[in-house]
Amino acid sequence: MIYVILGYVIVINLLAVILTVFDKYRAIRHGWRVKEATLLLVAALGGSPAMLLTMLLIRHKTRHAKFMLGIPLIMVVQAAVVFLIWRVFHA
Repeated sequence: MIYVILGYVIVINLLAVILTVFDKYRAIRHGWRVKEATLLLVAALGGSPAMLLTMLLIRHKTRHAKFMLGIPLIMVVQAAVVFLIWRVFHA
């Protein structure tokens, strides 16, 4: 089971990096963009660490409070959920 979870986390974070870099590339080229809702959904599904790091590294959406406050908030909620699940199964 741990390998399935680990695989999921790796895939969702890789997807987060790809979408963020693609959106930055399309923003520079004035092309079709990835919807903000899609980026936030991928972050909420577990891609928040990689997405935040990528956004900071490539300076993408760093002026948008929705992302610079929202993604860290998502990470806090995710950490709390993981902690609560851990507590339930290791009580």
